[in-house]
Amino acid sequence: MASKGRSTPFTIDDPVYRTGVIELLGLLAYGEMSAFERLSEDAKMAPDLPTKVEIVAMATGEFGHFLLLRDRLSELGEDPYESMAPFAATFERFHRQTAPSDWLEGLVKAYVGDGLAADFYREIAAYLDAETRALVLDTLSGTGNSDFVVGAVCGAIASEPRVGGRLALWGRRLMGEALSQAQMVVAERDALSVVLVGGVDHPGMDLAGIGRMFTRITEAHAKRMAKLGLAA
Repeated sequence: MASKGRSTPFTIDDPVYRTGVIELLGLLAYGEMSAFERLSEDAKMAPDLPTKVEIVAMATGEFGHFLLLRDRLSELGEDPYESMAPFAATFERFHRQTAPSDWLEGLVKAYVGDGLAADFYREIAAYLDAETRALVLDTLSGTGNSDFVVGAVCGAIASEPRVGGRLALWGRRLMGEALSQAQMVVAERDALSVVLVGGVDHPGMDLAGIGRMFTRITEAHAKRMAKLGLAA
């Protein structure tokens, strides 16, 4: 996605932009580490060994992305763990409010949550410098293991159709919580919001543009749910 609407892109030497990038990388790093932890826990609920291995593989992918982000923060001269710390409460709150009751809910959460996060960060990536954008897009690749998740969820619904209604409600709940958390993070972090919204010299999205962004994310979520055989 091109950086539309910004005539002079930010560079990492811009102090305000740099602070926003550090916040973004800290946010992503905590999210990847948190996803690794949650998937590792979800693997314990797997009904069989092949499913357990698939979920552990998903967790391993998240941890690999965490390492990339951690190392980049270190390269920028930042303490990665200090950069991650401000986002601990956000992710703990989200996971507390969306704790899965079984392995299927865990899979839907990983698939839907990963997709929503990827959509949100790809939107932000359009306003980043080339190096940071490449890193962000790289960390969004391949963690969802979508073929396995889609097959497992669709297979479970085929075996027991009433499961579909429960998982559809679960997906709607995840969507609501994820959007709420995303909006809260952008509103609470001034430097991070500058990356997306811009400033006087670097115009970004206006309020209407932000509204359209969340509309696109909602539409992508509906398509993702449909792929699982669930109503959004």
